[in-house]
Amino acid sequence: MSTLTLYTWIGFVIFLVVMFVLGYVSAKKTKSVSDFATGGASLGPYVLGLSFAATYLSAATFLGYPGWSHDWGLSNLWLFLAIIGGGPIGVLMVAKRVRKLNTGQKSLSLPDWLGDFYKSDILRVGTGIILLFNIFYIAAQFVAGARIFQYLLGMSYTGGLIFIAAIVVLYVFAGGAFADIYTDAVQAIMMGIGGTFVFVSGIIIFWEGSIASTFNGITQKLAAQDVNLVKVFNPDSTHFYSIGVIFGAIIIQWAFASAPHLFNKVLGLKNEKDLGKMILTYVIAATFSLVVLFGGLYSRAALGDNVVAADLALMEYAVWAFPAIIVALFGVVILAAAMSTTDGLFVSISTVFANDIFLKVLVKRGIINVSDQKAQKIALQISRMTVPLIGLAAFLIVLNPPVYMGSVMWIGISGVAAGTMGPILYAVYGKKKAPARAAELSMVVGLLSYLVIYFGGIIPSTMTAGAVATLIGIATIIVLARVLKEPQSAEVEKVKEKHLKAN
Repeated sequence: MSTLTLYTWIGFVIFLVVMFVLGYVSAKKTKSVSDFATGGASLGPYVLGLSFAATYLSAATFLGYPGWSHDWGLSNLWLFLAIIGGGPIGVLMVAKRVRKLNTGQKSLSLPDWLGDFYKSDILRVGTGIILLFNIFYIAAQFVAGARIFQYLLGMSYTGGLIFIAAIVVLYVFAGGAFADIYTDAVQAIMMGIGGTFVFVSGIIIFWEGSIASTFNGITQKLAAQDVNLVKVFNPDSTHFYSIGVIFGAIIIQWAFASAPHLFNKVLGLKNEKDLGKMILTYVIAATFSLVVLFGGLYSRAALGDNVVAADLALMEYAVWAFPAIIVALFGVVILAAAMSTTDGLFVSISTVFANDIFLKVLVKRGIINVSDQKAQKIALQISRMTVPLIGLAAFLIVLNPPVYMGSVMWIGISGVAAGTMGPILYAVYGKKKAPARAAELSMVVGLLSYLVIYFGGIIPSTMTAGAVATLIGIATIIVLARVLKEPQSAEVEKVKEKHLKAN
């Protein structure tokens, strides 16, 4: 066993022990489906802000996105602007209003919130089905874990995939949202330290007398390999080859801020007045983490195109630049990033089946007749039992490793945004409540638009395709809200017309 492998095992075992201790404590607190979904809406802004950052960024920040930097060069830094700019704007625009509206609804998830607001089980169940797109997101995090186990621990890709899937499934099965949020806070701090360390390391290693000269030297090394690597818009990039697709990246990041596994963090906030503190905490933590994008540039400057895979470019740089113990710690940080996102996604998807479908449709409509106490117990069991099924589906999607884990992840994000942003935005900004049918059609049109635009090959970028489809979904509900009327209102109008004719 090499020194690097030994250090990695030691670091990962310590990390797992801490994680499972927190998971065990959390499991003791998880008494209902509400606790499983949002932590009982009793959490503070700093813990939730760190959790939001860890869940928002994911392992893609440390493997997938630096891989894009390695392959596409400086143009990938537009992603920093998209995430730091688009994400907080999305939270500011939606979160406070959603939190206020939810004070009366007491919803546990995005499908639950939309279904309650529009009084539509079609929207509730439909949004729940759309959330299954997030299985692609989970699959991408599994790829990150498998790559780390493969690269640092000498496992096969398939063996690493089984290992990371089993760990996350067992962890979420036990603790739900309490486990998810508290361990995410720890993971966010680790990610921020890791990202900053990588950023500073390149300045030290490539130092040429001043920071400006240093980055100029790095740029020259990139240009010597491929002039496209130093262009503002790289024609070889999937996501940053024009101002239009960059605008699409910003829009989809804005929409991503309302994603279900992030939405749950907002619903878990104890005091609405603390939302500003939560967002500021997120921005600070995200900034410290995102400077890791430079690691991909350092990797390309130092090693050229001689890396095993783009997703491993940052790890190749770490092995080249740092001693074994630092590389091992960095591997643990990436695993933490993968787990911080997957556990939140598991919770949001499992809540759909337990709360949004079982409790709010099957039990509420009397399709299943059980007492409230028994229904809550069954719902909690459903929340936990769906976790391994979700894990299995994600595992099968990436059984054959993808070229870019980031591309797999954005299939899920874009599909969810396209189908949900229209109803969400109109709920919080519409002067009058839109008819349920308008929200339902917005959901369908937005999702179908994404499927056609991306899988039909019209727009190759998952982010831009998702942004265009999201805008189509938003436009759909704006138009239909003016055209359609609530069924009850229509009946009233008919009565009025008959009354006028009679007179």
